[in-house]
Amino acid sequence: MVERCFLFMRAIYPGTFDPVTYGHIDLIKRAVKVFDEVVVAVAHNPGKQPLFSVKERVNLLTQATRGLRKVRIDEFDGLVVDYARRLGAKVVIRGLRMLSDFEYEFQMALTNRKLSSEIETIFLMPHESYAYVSARLIKEAAGLGAGLADFVPPCVETALRRKLRKRS
Repeated sequence: MVERCFLFMRAIYPGTFDPVTYGHIDLIKRAVKVFDEVVVAVAHNPGKQPLFSVKERVNLLTQATRGLRKVRIDEFDGLVVDYARRLGAKVVIRGLRMLSDFEYEFQMALTNRKLSSEIETIFLMPHESYAYVSARLIKEAAGLGAGLADFVPPCVETALRRKLRKRS
């Protein structure tokens, strides 16, 4: 008799997602090919001053990933390794766009490993057409009136333009 062992693998993709871009969505699509469930976790980050509230970012991610199977949108506060433990996840996904991302991401991965050795960090690279896209640059471009259709979903562009109009 042959026994089968099925292992459910949940991964967490944490981030600020202020706002979510096609680069983020590309990484989510790559991750669902590997894992049974991908929890996209919006961070409450007191060290940053995001343009969108956590609730708005969760809503935009929910809209942007509608139709993607195996994806759940959530929010968290505190250490990502503590959040991963609470969810029973063993993997944290991080995106690497350019070499400049590597040093920071490497330091974070090693710190997380020291805090919780049972949780692994896996780095994914986006498609090269999104390798230069960052939420910070998208906000700057939007503020200067640039078209955003190649960078963010329509719901995000609409929300971004509305938010920037209110601020000015």
